[in-house]
Amino acid sequence: MIRERVDVAALFADHHLGLVRLALLMLGDLATAEDVVQEAFARTHAGRRRLRDPGSALAYVRSAVLNGCRSVLRRRSLAFRRAVPYAPPVWSAESVAMIGEDRREVLVALSGLPRRQREALVLRFYLDLSYEEIADTMGVAGSTARSTITRGLAALARTLGEES
Repeated sequence: MIRERVDVAALFADHHLGLVRLALLMLGDLATAEDVVQEAFARTHAGRRRLRDPGSALAYVRSAVLNGCRSVLRRRSLAFRRAVPYAPPVWSAESVAMIGEDRREVLVALSGLPRRQREALVLRFYLDLSYEEIADTMGVAGSTARSTITRGLAALARTLGEES
């Protein structure tokens, strides 16, 4: 049986920027986000012969990026056991001026959510993935993805003081 090979270069060209943005939202650090995405693509390239379904390569890379972000956040939490007040990421003076107060409030509220809810909301509303794609990426059932998003939205609304 001959397996179809995954074209990692085409996958990289098509989805690199979006995956870096996903990692950036999760980590708040561009250099680390790029490293996580690069590592995910390197591992995908190294194991491309083991992928059973080339159509699921993007979901595999997304999962690898999320897992890489989790690892980075875990290492950071070990390094910073003391509670450090959250400051929104600052990339440049221009971006600080351009980001409105509402957006900063949402980012702060999003960072206060549990990891799983934050990931689900970013996948749904930033990458515009379907519930099934989110479930595949996070390795959970579709109903779990839907309920996690619903709970995350409710928690965001409570934090931001908005009516349901």
